[in-house]
Amino acid sequence: MSIKELLNTTEHRPWKIPDKNWKFYQEWNNAIFIHWQVELSELQKYVPKELEIDLFEGKPWVSLVAFTMEKIRPKHLPAFPPISTFDEINIRTYVKSNSKTGVYFLSIEGGTSLSCKIAKAISELPYRYSKITRSEHQYQSINPEFKDELDIQFSIGEEITEKSTLDKWLTERYALFQDTERSINEFEIHHIEWPIQKIELTHLKVNYPRFDKLIKEKPDKIQYSKGVNVIAWGKNKKERIALS
Repeated sequence: MSIKELLNTTEHRPWKIPDKNWKFYQEWNNAIFIHWQVELSELQKYVPKELEIDLFEGKPWVSLVAFTMEKIRPKHLPAFPPISTFDEINIRTYVKSNSKTGVYFLSIEGGTSLSCKIAKAISELPYRYSKITRSEHQYQSINPEFKDELDIQFSIGEEITEKSTLDKWLTERYALFQDTERSINEFEIHHIEWPIQKIELTHLKVNYPRFDKLIKEKPDKIQYSKGVNVIAWGKNKKERIALS
């Protein structure tokens, strides 16, 4: 799909795409989604007060998404594979702000050190380097500094043609919000609706000590996607609320 076709495919979105020029193109490919229903009181410890935690049928969720970032580039420049392509793991939850629903990242890991440094400097997102390896049926990560460890072994199943309301609630997010010391940054994104397939986890080891009250060995829902092409706009900054 060309970028023009992508920008003209908007009927699935909950709001219109921005009028401003987009800034970055990227692809999020071969994505493994692992979801947990969590307790609101525990999740509130990690989310800034300026953001409202989004709920599905009264409950919040946290997700681990392991995928391969490919061809990320500014609008007027070509991709440079040594930097533009790397494996990524993000741990996210679901929030609301400015009448928009989006995601908030508790953690982002990248498998290339230089890519993490550049992405963090440009976006102010909490990128950090972890050693990540993946093959056709396995995705592994280790970070000695944080004592984080992930090992997913899996097989991919058939396409899900009739998505549930929860399937869409967990995947169809067109904004992300992130806090810095002084601001809440909002990013608008656009992609087609995620194509979703069934996935079977034949082995799962997920050990993130900082999030041990949120993430457990047994997830509540899992999904797989071949991926989407993504357009992203620049960040909008909103000054943080002064806390007494």
